[in-house]
Amino acid sequence: MKNKYKSIVIEGPIGVGKTTLATKLASSLESKLMLESFSENPFLEKFYKDVGKFNKYTKTSKYALATQLYFLLQRADEFKSKEYQALKRHNIISDYFIEKDKLFAKTILSSDEYLLYNRVHDGLKLNIEKPGLVIYLQTDAQTLVGRIKERGVKFEGNITEAYLQKIIDSYTAFFHSYKDSPLLIINTSNVNVNDPHGYTMLLEEINKDIKGKIYFNPIS
Repeated sequence: MKNKYKSIVIEGPIGVGKTTLATKLASSLESKLMLESFSENPFLEKFYKDVGKFNKYTKTSKYALATQLYFLLQRADEFKSKEYQALKRHNIISDYFIEKDKLFAKTILSSDEYLLYNRVHDGLKLNIEKPGLVIYLQTDAQTLVGRIKERGVKFEGNITEAYLQKIIDSYTAFFHSYKDSPLLIINTSNVNVNDPHGYTMLLEEINKDIKGKIYFNPIS
């Protein structure tokens, strides 16, 4: 099946299944795959060690600003690279959305840090085309904690439900008003994209002329 969209991005909180779905779709839709290089961030492990301190009253970590600035600069380099310019000649499916940078920054940084982050962000003058389709994967924080434990990445072990709930709430608010691209929302607590039947139905949904915001919730 050919990909009718120039670019599709898969977004959602850690552990929701972005990379798995992006990889499957790239194969099914004859598209190039663009994956997030999160493990290269030298501050991320230190940030996650602080995550255990997160609760509904706190939002900062001494490594939060360094973590976000590293991701921002890394992604800016990726989108300006010759490799990406060559990749743009093909249809692309990615497991991250550049807009997530500001979303995370606003969630985890103090107000002063966020002002500094925005100065750096605006100074980069990124001009990236909006995706042809955004697929937002969602589930509850408790399920995410279980999935994160199952995948066994050691430095993710400190991630708490409280932290994940903050991220989920930020995604919910962001996509509630998002109108820049067609948006397909999938609750992975109810839809198993690894099930052959469910995946086939998802491919059929993607192949439709999606406009606005659509919830994918097929009746089994």
